[in-house]
Parts: sequence; structure tokens; C-alpha cells
Amino acid sequence: MPRDIPVGNGDLLVTFDDHYRIRDLYYPRVGQPNHTDGHIQRFGVWADGQFAWVEDETWTRVLDYEPDTLLTRVTLRNETLGIEMVCCDVVDHADPIYFRRCVVRDIAEEVGLEDPPAERDVRLFFHFDLSINGNPVGDTTNYDPDTGSLVLYKDDSYFLINAHDTDSTRIDSWSIGTKRLGGAEGTWRDAEDGVLGRNTISQGSVDATVAAHVKVPAGGEAAAVVWMACGHTYREVRDLNARVCDEGSDRMINRTAAYWRLWVLKENADTSALPDRVRDLYYRSALVLRTQVDNGGAIIAANDTDIAQFGGDHYSYCWPRDGALCAHALILTGQSELSRNFFRFAARVIEPSGYFLHKYNPSGTLASSWHPWTVEGERVLPIQQDETALTLWALRQHFDRYRDVEFVKSIYQDLVIQPADWMLRYRDANGLPQESWDLWEERRGISTFCVGATIGAFRGAAEFCREFGELDRAGQYDAAADTMIDASRKHLYHQEQRRFCRMATPLPGGGYRLDMTPDSSNYALWAFGGFDADSEEMRREMSELRRLLSVSTEVGGLSRYARDYYHQIERDKTDIVPGNPWVICTLWQAQHEIAKAKSKDDLREAMELIEWCTYRSRPSGVLAEQFHPYTGEPISVSPLTWSHATIMIVVAQYLQKLDAIERASMQRRATDRAVAV
Repeated sequence: MPRDIPVGNGDLLVTFDDHYRIRDLYYPRVGQPNHTDGHIQRFGVWADGQFAWVEDETWTRVLDYEPDTLLTRVTLRNETLGIEMVCCDVVDHADPIYFRRCVVRDIAEEVGLEDPPAERDVRLFFHFDLSINGNPVGDTTNYDPDTGSLVLYKDDSYFLINAHDTDSTRIDSWSIGTKRLGGAEGTWRDAEDGVLGRNTISQGSVDATVAAHVKVPAGGEAAAVVWMACGHTYREVRDLNARVCDEGSDRMINRTAAYWRLWVLKENADTSALPDRVRDLYYRSALVLRTQVDNGGAIIAANDTDIAQFGGDHYSYCWPRDGALCAHALILTGQSELSRNFFRFAARVIEPSGYFLHKYNPSGTLASSWHPWTVEGERVLPIQQDETALTLWALRQHFDRYRDVEFVKSIYQDLVIQPADWMLRYRDANGLPQESWDLWEERRGISTFCVGATIGAFRGAAEFCREFGELDRAGQYDAAADTMIDASRKHLYHQEQRRFCRMATPLPGGGYRLDMTPDSSNYALWAFGGFDADSEEMRREMSELRRLLSVSTEVGGLSRYARDYYHQIERDKTDIVPGNPWVICTLWQAQHEIAKAKSKDDLREAMELIEWCTYRSRPSGVLAEQFHPYTGEPISVSPLTWSHATIMIVVAQYLQKLDAIERASMQRRATDRAVAV
């Protein structure tokens, strides 16, 4: 189920499903641990004796954000109850405090309810089903009479829940009890009659429900705010609660809105040439990406625990490849401190020999993996070499933009010299990378994507070394890149099909077996600086990929590769649907159109591909990994950080190319006028 409106600040991340129920709560790191374990946190309303949980069919729900912020704007309407609510969810930009502000409006007369009261008695119920630190064993929840709040805790994780409503700054009522043991469903059932039990403490597998009461005048409105303060000690969460009480929740919410507008618009980029939907998705993508970036530097692939139902694992990890490409998006959009943090993280976790392993937890520890250390009895490295290459390549993009010499000096050995030297050693006799796992993590060999990324890494390392005065190293890296380009043409290109393979597998007697399955990731040949994007061979390569991988339904878009089995929908008509359409693969075609464009007209096709993404996004602007080829519904995780990063990259490149074309046109006109005079 999509996570439509994530909110966070790099320490605390809260995600929601499309019924507006909290599903994930990550603290103190984005992605680690998940204190809900994916369980539903319910939200319900009791109004004058009638009750409905927010997932009930009597509600209509619109989940969105306030423009250019990480404040949600969720509109809930229930004509049976005669209630409409506008809710704002936000995590304070500085402190680990989650707020929900609910403005309740009476619509009883508007919808024709009989004999509506002069004042509506409305009770809002917030259910918290935590599994603290990822499991429910040994949790405690108690009522704190000094603050009028509930405190949920275990070990060094504390959560204080409080509220402000019509009458007071404390929760009006609460219930604490057992969940999922001995037939107990949880305290949320206690809310359905509008009255909570007010027991004061419970331990073990427990949950809690709190209430905020509002008196709503006929045809009028009233507001309530509930908040959760997160910390490592009882004192920390009490101090945060005191800050909310002293400063006021509205002030803190408004301050956070101002911060995010400043953050996302600080570059003052000229986006006037973009369609409104594209402009909105560009900025929304930057904000959504920020929610997936841990303040310790890890950039998380996705935080949607529903995916764990399929394989017993999730996407809440940092893959260095995804992180590097997301860092590139941050670089292009001026978020230099976030990209620096990623490279600092990368320098901490890289192996001493100069390569990255599969993926990492947000804390920097090694994450789960399915890459073996032996294949057919032979020892192998369980790696995807493109992850190492792209991190070096992205660091060069960062330096080209910001020229922060002192920063690069601090990680020069770890992220430039050692990885580049390792890649020099990790080549076969023809100068191609040795075998490793591909970017899709499905097959082992010499992938064309890896080759393109490695060429880009060698070029970046050579540029660094020239500037740092190591000319001998620069020559080695440039020579390695040149050799790899030549080897690609000689060994990875199929003369009869006139396109590059997606993977080459070494044969025992020499040579390679070529896997000619069309694969969108071959865009890497030109995208990282190896081949000229406007060359005939790259034009033909990208044209063939588009012809062979386009989804020929009303949904459209491009698939990863032919007969892609991951979440496969169409197994028979693969000529029409070679695979589910992916955001990143569709946008790689747009990137190529931009790279080779020489006029505004040349950019038109790129914009059409970008706009395809706006039609596939959720109403909130959130993008999934892939989509159903017939219905367009999101499939797999949502949001996928890589999808949003690619939107940022492609739109930024579009604006850069448009500016370059306009400047060149102005220069030609000026030259023509000078000649005429």
C-alpha cells in the first residue's frame, strides 16, 4: 500500500498509508528501527454518539501537502457524521516531535442531517500500536499525571503523547492495554463507544489510545492538536513536551512550514519554463527525498514495510549506488551539505580494500544480503561494482559544482584513490571489470551498466589526481577508461543486432557469452561520460531500447528489461508489455533526449516523458518504483527515493540545457547584428 505523505526531519520519519493511517515510525534514524513494525495506527472520530474509523467507507479522503512544504493537508469528509476535517501532519524541522493538527468543521446542516445539535460533541481518537525497537516484548505504557500525557518506553526509546484541544493542554482520556495476546485486539476497540477506560499503566505487548475532545459550534469549526515527542530518556521527552507547551504547537508548525519553503526554494531557480505539474513534482520530489535521508548521511532506498510481506525483508537500507545517484540529485539542486553527509557516510563504511559491499543499515553496519561469498565452490566478492564506481563518480560531480577542496581532502584516499586503485586491479585481461552482480541484483557477470559507471569513475579519479598533482595516477586512470571504452566496442557490441549486450559472461576458453536481453540500464554507457550521447552508436542504442521496452498500453512508460519477472503482471503478451513501467527507466530516455538536444524543439520529447511521471504520481506527488501496465496503480514500494531523485536530475538537466540553448541563440543573434553593422 503506498506511503502517500511521509513527513520527517532526518531523525524522525512518519509514513502513512492511503487510508491516512500511520504505518511506520522510524527513530532515531531514518529507516532504523521501525517502532510500529508496520502495524496500523488507527484514527477515528466519535460525533454525538456515532463513530467511524478513518478507513471506513463513509469517509472521503484527499491526502496532499501544503505547497512547497513537508506539512500535509489531508481533507476528510464524513457526511454520515456531518463532519469535515482538515488535518496537518508534520515533524518539527529541528526536534523529534510529530504533530497532527485537526480542524473540525460541522457540516450537519449542509448535508441535511436531521435535528443537528447547536454544539457538536466531537471526540478524536488516536491509536498507538508500537513495537518499540522493532518488537513488542517488554514495552511499557504509563499515564504521567504531571504532564497529562502517556509515555511509551523500552530501553533507550521513549515516546510521549500529549494533546491540546478546546479545554486543556493534556489528553482528555486514554486507554492502555494488551494487544494481540489472548484474543485481545487492542485498546482501539475501547474507543468505539466514545469512552476510554483510563487505566494508568500496562507492560508487555501493549498499545494505547488517546482522545482529544472538541466542541464544534453549529456550522463552525474547532481545532485540536496531538503530538508525539521522541527521545532517549524520560527527561528528554518531558523537556520536549514542555517546549511545545511553552512555545505553542501552532507556532512550531508554522515555523517548520517556513523552514521547508526556504529549504526547497533557496536556489531561486527559474522554473517558469516548466508546466505547473512538472514544477510541483520537481519540488515535491526534493522534499520527499529529504524525508528518506538520515542525518547521519545514509540515503535510504524506501521506507515502506508492506514490501516485507513478500520476502521477509524491506528497502530501509542504503545501497551505495542508489545513494550516489540520489546524492547527484542533491548536488544539482544545491543541497550540498546533504551530499557531503552521504560521502562522509560512504567513507566510513567502505571496505579497506576500496570497494563497497551490497548495502548498509542507516547506522553504517552491514545490512542483509543475498550475494554469496562463493559461487560453484570458488571464492568471489559479493559486490555490485557499479556501487563503488558511482560513489566516486558522484563525488566528482559534487566537487565540480562546489569546489570544496578541504572537504574532498578529508576523504580523498578513502573515496578516490583506494576505490580507483581497486578498480584498476579488478579488471580482466581485456580491461573490462571482473564479474560482479548487476544493478538489478539478479545476475552475475560483466554488466554494461557497470562498465559505463566504471568508465565514469576512472574519468573522475583522473580529474581529481590531475588537480591534486598526482599526474602518474591520472594517466593510469585515463588509460584504463580508454581501454574499457575500446573493449566495450570490441566485446560487448553485437554486430548483427547492432546494439550492446546487457551482460557478458566470460567463457572458459576465452571470449564472452553475450546476453542480448534489451535492458534500459545500458543508458549508463553515455550517462556517466564514457560515450558521446549524440554519437550514432548511442542514438541507435537508446532508440532500440525505447522500441523494445516501451509499454504499449494506455499507461505507457518504459520497463527495465524484456520479460522482467519482478512483480510481473503480463506473462503472455510481452511484445506489448515487456515489463511493468518504471519511473527511472522512462526518465533515462528523457535524459538522453536532453543530452543530445540542440534546440528547444529537441527538448519537446523529453518533456513529454517527464510529464508522464506527473500522471503516474499520487495526488500528493509521491512516486512508486513501478506501475501496473494496465491500470497505472503503484506497484512495489512507494515512495521510491530513486524515482524522486531521477525526477530532480532530469528536470535540473532540462533547465540547464534550455538555458544553454537560449544563451547560444542570444549569442548568435548578437553576432549576426555585429556582422550586419
